[in-house]
Amino acid sequence: MKKILATTLISLGCLAAQAQSGPKSEDDYYRIITIPVPENIKLEIGGLAVLPDGRLAASTRRGEVWMISNPYLKGDGKPSFNRFASGLHEPLGILYRGKDFLVTQRGEVTRLADTDNDGVADVYDSFVRWPLSGNYHQYSYGPVAMPNGEMLITLNLDWVGRGASQSKWRGWMLKLGEDGKLTPWATGLRSPSGFGSYQGDIFYTENQGDWVGSGRMTHLAKGDFAGNPAGLRWSSEPDSPVKLKPEDIPDTGEPIYDASKKVPGIKPPAVWFPHTIVGISTSDFKEDVTKGAFGPFEGQMFVGDQGHSIITRADMEKVNGVWQGAVFPFREGFMSGVLRLAWGLDGSLFVGQTSRGWAATGKEEFGVQRVVWTGKMPFEMKNMRSRPDGFEITFTMPVDKKTAADPASYKMNSFTYKYHHTYGSPIVNTSEVPLKGIVVSEDGLKVRLVVDPSSLKKGYVHELKTEGIRTPEGASILHPTAYYTLNEIAGGDMVNSNQFTTTVKSSAMSHQDHAADVPVTTSASAKRVVEMPASWTNGPDQVITIGTVPGLKFDISEIQVKAGSRIKLVFNNNDDMLHNLVITRPGTANAVGEAGLNLGLKGSEMSYVPKSNDVLFHSNIVEPEKSESIYFVAPKTAGTYQYVCTFPGHYTLMQGKLKVTK
Repeated sequence: MKKILATTLISLGCLAAQAQSGPKSEDDYYRIITIPVPENIKLEIGGLAVLPDGRLAASTRRGEVWMISNPYLKGDGKPSFNRFASGLHEPLGILYRGKDFLVTQRGEVTRLADTDNDGVADVYDSFVRWPLSGNYHQYSYGPVAMPNGEMLITLNLDWVGRGASQSKWRGWMLKLGEDGKLTPWATGLRSPSGFGSYQGDIFYTENQGDWVGSGRMTHLAKGDFAGNPAGLRWSSEPDSPVKLKPEDIPDTGEPIYDASKKVPGIKPPAVWFPHTIVGISTSDFKEDVTKGAFGPFEGQMFVGDQGHSIITRADMEKVNGVWQGAVFPFREGFMSGVLRLAWGLDGSLFVGQTSRGWAATGKEEFGVQRVVWTGKMPFEMKNMRSRPDGFEITFTMPVDKKTAADPASYKMNSFTYKYHHTYGSPIVNTSEVPLKGIVVSEDGLKVRLVVDPSSLKKGYVHELKTEGIRTPEGASILHPTAYYTLNEIAGGDMVNSNQFTTTVKSSAMSHQDHAADVPVTTSASAKRVVEMPASWTNGPDQVITIGTVPGLKFDISEIQVKAGSRIKLVFNNNDDMLHNLVITRPGTANAVGEAGLNLGLKGSEMSYVPKSNDVLFHSNIVEPEKSESIYFVAPKTAGTYQYVCTFPGHYTLMQGKLKVTK
């Protein structure tokens, strides 16, 4: 540790010079180092544990536990692998306890021990068991140790077209005692793969799904209900701390924050992770306890995302006793889906990855990588804090006061999600949050953004863009966006207008639920025509009906039409997820899908259909159990065209072929 601190001090002396060296990328500050895995080992990471002797223990979805020696790649730079255990049922968590390990399989926590010291487990004891339904979606996670010595596990819901709790305590977080006793703690969980302690409290992360508009992180106190009612099936059990019943939960589509004010016990998230903007499947998280060895973000959380193969950064605060805060982009480019995080002995971050069956941006099926701070200081928003009249931003280094005082350097919006049984939600109730004034601190490390208090909305995500901010040397901010979830508005003094560095004159236009504002076109040459053109006096030449099936698939993988023929296409969304259908030029489905993914906040209002010449025809987003018909004239050029769902996270799997023949 002394060596780490010395290196940190030396690097801090070079920060100013490094900030002036031109445009920077994430790799300049945080390097990703890949641990090579032998070809005969399928290291689909389910759990990670760092051992005091320098080894890294990894449980895998293939039912094995591997001991990785020299994961820091010292000496000859080569790690070695020893299989410690096998024959387990998809263990998605591992906890090292000194003399043994606890591993969570589908139906139990298993104690593994090597009593004869030959490097292979010879004890497989059942520590605690629970019933199984046999449903493929019954993933089980943990155990995770708390600072007070307690342990936590979580049990995923079944999937039967919608989340279900077919066996006891599915959809719950439970405390696990040293005696093997399970004590129910909280429910409303859907797919709780990430959970643990932050500043002494318990949090868990959730993926978009039924009753979950977008990825989120929620603080769980005893007896909390986090939103999905399937687990309330067990709330009548005598040891249940949750008293809500399934019929108590409103299915109105109003935001979960609003529902929580009407139904005590519903717990809104502390932080939303806007879908497609900062991830699509939130996973593990770790509080930075490295005392500066990992950079300037001590006390914050680093959060994995399995679908986007990224790590984000969450900075939270307690306001009026309620947790809330901001999420920032941090590091992208991992080789597979990020599922598990673990701090190394040197303050680096191990990243365990898997993607089989769970599509990810990283194209490999699995991987173990390590994130190492280079010692260079990134120019970032370090904190975003609530104030009674807006927000205060702290930066990692001083800003150029001219750009920081320029209103054009900022843009702020607010939005939220529907709370309903439907899988996911579009972004709704989007509003611009206009600035009234800007205050730049004397040292250039803080900027206070003052808005009309009436534009601050509780329960809403407040998006902040700071693309115009520069350092005095002219360097731009590495990640200029932040997303602050506002559950409570902080108290304190408001800024008087005579204290403003800059007074802003601004007018704002609010608009509700953009998705409903997309115009319906009837022109026969348009890309979305939902009424049969009047010129089709004899009707369409061909009627095609395409539906959806679970697993991100269309129910028809190939259709054939004649060139120049008049087509009516009926798209039935039989699934529990949101979908669209976009017809593209040959070979462009992936590019169009990726462009839809990158639409950001505008994606919802555009039905995730990008403006592209490669898009020929499309439906809008179709909700579950609904349909939309579109009319178009088939291309005159024969060939194999494509159709694809461009809803974020779907395009890599949900595709089909449209064959146009002469």
